[in-house]
Amino acid sequence: MTYIVGLTGGIGSGKSAAAQVFGDLGATVIDTDAIAHELTAPGGAAIAPIRNAFGADFITAEGALARARMRELVFADAAKKSALEAILHPLIRTRSEGLARAARGPYVILMVPLLIESGDYRRRCQRILVVDCPEEMQLTRVMARSGIAAAQVRAIMANQVAREARLAAADDVIDNSRDLAHLRSQAEALHLRYLQLAAAV
Repeated sequence: MTYIVGLTGGIGSGKSAAAQVFGDLGATVIDTDAIAHELTAPGGAAIAPIRNAFGADFITAEGALARARMRELVFADAAKKSALEAILHPLIRTRSEGLARAARGPYVILMVPLLIESGDYRRRCQRILVVDCPEEMQLTRVMARSGIAAAQVRAIMANQVAREARLAAADDVIDNSRDLAHLRSQAEALHLRYLQLAAAV
């Protein structure tokens, strides 16, 4: 059986940085955000059903998802958000399961931004790892990285599970309130633990 660690955290918490360290150490990293981008790129498997459900206005001239327009819609309308998730989530699940079965690393890091919100992933993972930092730090990082206004970042954060709930669901936590070296040292220690756990399965 493939040993799967579900990696999650709020926007700007440092999930990608942590996943990069685990990948460098030899784990197989599966990024569900990257899968979603594949599915919604020109020719992606989600494009036709999205066009059918939402109309051609949500597809760019190149045949990709019009991300900014869709983001505006789903933030304003919970039913539309659910409709988009009903298209994407089964496709993401199928693809991530296939990648996990084919994994060559000693264990899999399954990176899922909304892992705690979707209980199904909890059943698929042997452990949950949360990358955490203070919310003001998340805000600052996302604004610097993406050039998004503070109000929009806060709206994204409000759509995610509360920090306390995420931490309560965690088996392991990486504190990413300091520098990259501090994050790396925690990931390296967890890597050794995960190697032991995976070998015992």
